[in-house]
Amino acid sequence: MSLNVFKQSIDLGDGRIIEIETGKLAKQADGAVVVKMGDTMLLATVVSNKDAKEGVDFLPLSVDYQEKYAAAGRIPGGFLRREARLSDYEVLISRIVDRALRPLFPEDYHSDTQVMISLISSDKDIMPDALAGLAASAALAVSDIPFNGPISEVRVAKIDGKLVINPGRTDLERATLEFIVAGSAKDINMVEGEANEIQEAELVEAIQFAHEAIKKQVAAQVELTRLVGKTEKRTYSHENSNLELKAQITADTYDRVYAVAKSNQGKDDRSAAFKAIQNDVIDALGENPSEATKFLAKKYFHDVQYDAVRTLLLDEGIRLDGRSTRQIRPIWSEVGYLPSAHGSAIFTRGETQSLTTVTLGAKDDEQLIDGAFIHGYNKFLLHYNFPAFSTGEARPNRGTGRREVGHGNLAMRAIKKVLPSDAENPYTIRVVSDILESNGSSSMATVCAGTLALMDAGIKLKAPVSGIAMGLISDEASGKYAILSDILGDEDHLGDMDFKVTGSRNGITACQMDLKVNGLSYAVLSEALDQAKEGRLHILGEIEKTMATPREDFKPHAPRIISLTIDKEFIGAIIGPGGKIIQEMQRETGATISIEEKDNKGIIQIFADNKDAIDQAVTRIKNIVAKPEVGETYEGKVKSIMPFGAFVEIMPGKDGLLHISEIDWKRYESMDGIFQVGDEVKVKLLEVDKQGKLKLSRKALLPRPPREDAPKAEEAPKA
Repeated sequence: MSLNVFKQSIDLGDGRIIEIETGKLAKQADGAVVVKMGDTMLLATVVSNKDAKEGVDFLPLSVDYQEKYAAAGRIPGGFLRREARLSDYEVLISRIVDRALRPLFPEDYHSDTQVMISLISSDKDIMPDALAGLAASAALAVSDIPFNGPISEVRVAKIDGKLVINPGRTDLERATLEFIVAGSAKDINMVEGEANEIQEAELVEAIQFAHEAIKKQVAAQVELTRLVGKTEKRTYSHENSNLELKAQITADTYDRVYAVAKSNQGKDDRSAAFKAIQNDVIDALGENPSEATKFLAKKYFHDVQYDAVRTLLLDEGIRLDGRSTRQIRPIWSEVGYLPSAHGSAIFTRGETQSLTTVTLGAKDDEQLIDGAFIHGYNKFLLHYNFPAFSTGEARPNRGTGRREVGHGNLAMRAIKKVLPSDAENPYTIRVVSDILESNGSSSMATVCAGTLALMDAGIKLKAPVSGIAMGLISDEASGKYAILSDILGDEDHLGDMDFKVTGSRNGITACQMDLKVNGLSYAVLSEALDQAKEGRLHILGEIEKTMATPREDFKPHAPRIISLTIDKEFIGAIIGPGGKIIQEMQRETGATISIEEKDNKGIIQIFADNKDAIDQAVTRIKNIVAKPEVGETYEGKVKSIMPFGAFVEIMPGKDGLLHISEIDWKRYESMDGIFQVGDEVKVKLLEVDKQGKLKLSRKALLPRPPREDAPKAEEAPKA
C-alpha cells in the first residue's frame, strides 16, 4: 500500500529543525499531522461535524492535549496504571491552544469541532507545549474545515541576556522572562507567561521577536496546505437570518439599550434592565412564536447590546459603570480576617471579592507531579475557586474546571516570582482564593489577596505584587479605539481584548493576553501596557495602605520548621533500619521529620506546631550526628559485657570498648560483678583508631592512688 505523505521543515535559525508530516497517521480524521523536533513528536488531529446542532449560536470547540507515558518510557502511577483525566499541566496547554485557535474560526461556524494533540514521543530537553499550537493549526491547515489561519505558537525566553525561540528545558532554568506567544502571519492574538520583574518595553520586544518566528511557521503551513490540496474549504450554512426582524429589533431597542448602558447602574440592576428590554422583544413576537424566531430575536438583541455599549464608549468615553477609561474601581482590603488560618486576607475591588488563605506545611506536604514529561515536586500551590453564588447563580458544583485551573496558574506565576528562595523559606505554601463576588478580573483580585495573605502569614516576599485586567474597544472602519483599565465582566464579554498584567513596583511578573480582533498594533500594545502600569501601581498603593511589608514573625499558631544540614554518612543512622529510628523520633516528639540527600549532604527538616517538639527532635538528631572527640568525658551506658571488658554507648548508636584494664587503677581478673547491662558510667575517650573504633577509659577519670612501695617523707626533727 502506497502512502501519500507530505512534509514541511522549519529552520529555527540555529540548526534546530521542526518537521511537519501528514498522510501517514490517522487518515480518517478531517486533518492529522505529526510535528517532530528532535525526539519529541506530537500527533494532532481535528474532526468537525458537517452540520451544526439546532439552536447553537457559538463554536462548540474542544481542545485536549494529552501526554502518553510511553512517550517518555514511563508507566503511569495509580491503581489503574493507565492515562486518566487530564492533569493540570495538560489542561493548561489545552487552554493555551484553545485560546489561540478559537478567535480564528468564522463567527458563523457552529459545528462541533474537536482538536486532539498527543505527545507520542518525548525528548527530555525539548518542551512539547511550545509545539502544540503549531501541531493543532497544521491539522486544520490540511483539512477542509473553515479556519482563518494558519496560526502558530512559540515560546520566547531571555537566557543570558539573549532572546531565544523554543529553548531547551535546561536552558529555560536560567530565563529571566518566558512567554508563550501565538498569532497569525499578520497579528498576535495570545500571550501568556512570567518574568523576573521586567519593564514594559522588554515585554513588547519579546513579543515582536516571537512574531518573526511565528511568521515562518505559518508560511510552512500555507505551503503544506497547497501541497495537500486543501486550499478550498467546505461550504456551510449554520445561521438562519431574518433581516426584517433584525431591523425591527434594532429600531425598537437601540435607544433604550443605549440609555441603560449610560445609566451607570450596578451590575444586577443593569442586567435586570437589559433583561426587561429583551422580554419586551420576545413579547412583541406575538403568541406562540417558533423557537427559531425566539432564538434569532435573542441573538439580534445581543447584537444591539454589543453595538450600543461599544458606541457609547468610543463616541462619549462613558463606561457601563460611569468610570473613565483609566479609572480603577473602589478598593478595600483587610488582613488576618480568619483567626485560625496561618495567613488570610480579603481583597475587594468594585463588585469582585476574593477571600484568600495561606497554609504553611512541611516537605511531606509538597505536591507530587507525576506527568509523562514533567515529574517531581512542587512546594508552592495556588488554588482558585469560583463558586456559582459569586455571580448570583445556582448551579451544581462539578469540581474544578479548566477556567479555575487557568486562573489559578496565572496568579501562581505572578506571585511565585517574589517568593523567598528555598534556602530562606523551608515551608510548603498553599494559597487558596475563594471568589465570593465576581464582576471582572477575579484572577487579578486573587493576586492582590494572595500577596496580602502571604504577608499576613509572615512570608518574606521580595516585594508586594498587584494585578490589573485591561480591555479594548475598537472600530476597524473608523480607526477609533479605547483602552480600558480594570474591566468589568460585561466589558470583557463585549470587548476585543482581555489583557491581564501583574507585577511589583520593580516590573512585570506575569501576563496573559487574549485578543478577539485582528490588527492590534505594537503602538497600541505599548499604550495598553503603560496604562496597565499606571493602574497596577495605583492598586499596589491601596494594598500597601493595608499592609506594606510582611509580618516580622509567623502567627503564634503557625507551625515552625527548623532546617539542619548533616554529613551524608549520618543519613542512614537517622533513618535507622526500615525507618525505625526516624519513626520513633516522630512518634515520641510529635514532630514531623523529613530527610533527603542533596549535594552530598543530608538536608533535614523538622516541622511541628510547638517549640518543645522541635527542640526534642533537634537534640536527638544532634546526638546521632555528633562526632566523639578524643579527650572528652561522656556519661555512657553499658550495652554489653565481655570477658575482656564492657561496651559502653557514649552517644546514640556509638559504642566504645572500656577494656578491663581501663576500669580502675587496681587490677581485675574477670568482669564478674563489676557492671550490669544498663549501668551508667562516666568515661573518657582516649582514642579513635583508623577503623573508627572507640577506646574508652574510666581509670583516667579516677585519682591515681599512691604506690605502696614509695618512700615515706622524713619526720621533722624534734625541737
